[in-house]
Amino acid sequence: MELQLALDLVNIPEAKELVKEVEDHIDIVEIGTPVVINEGLKAVKEIKEAFPNLKVLADLKIMDAAGYEVMKASEAGADIITILGAAEDMSIKGAVEEAKKQNKKILVDMISVKDIETRAKELDELGVDYICVHTGYDLQAVGQNSFDDLQTIKRVVKNAKTAVAGGIKLESLPEVIKAQPDLVIVGGGITGADDKKAVAEKMQSLIKEGN
Repeated sequence: MELQLALDLVNIPEAKELVKEVEDHIDIVEIGTPVVINEGLKAVKEIKEAFPNLKVLADLKIMDAAGYEVMKASEAGADIITILGAAEDMSIKGAVEEAKKQNKKILVDMISVKDIETRAKELDELGVDYICVHTGYDLQAVGQNSFDDLQTIKRVVKNAKTAVAGGIKLESLPEVIKAQPDLVIVGGGITGADDKKAVAEKMQSLIKEGN
């Protein structure tokens, strides 16, 4: 089980500062969609150059032109690139093919996918590396969480790893660990803490115990 830090509301200098604080306690840095929109793929490049020992995920939420976008993110140094589960199968295939060529990984974000079980099976067969249940900001506000969906995905996939994202905090982490995803994605649960390093350290130790 790995811990991924999601950076959403920062610029590049702030991102570097944040990662520096917690780098010893995380496995993957996610350059969130808002950062990519504001800063471009140079955010991925600069974080990868500054922290070569960490994996970097580019949260592009690809919907189309997948091969090209995966290629560009790979060139910028991304280790993992995201595509939406709602994308066409041809787009998923294009992303997977390009990622394999570049020796990178594809994470599928299941945000707004209605039939989680059927789509997870299809995505697994298409050869994606991770399938992520994601309770988006707008649904977190009305109290939804992802654990049932995570169990569904774990039940039906044969090869893909599972990831969970959306509103995970230190206090809800034990429940997340019980569900045994391969990747736990935390944003505000770390970035919004007063002592980010301490929270990341505690999260990492809980995850190690839960492995």
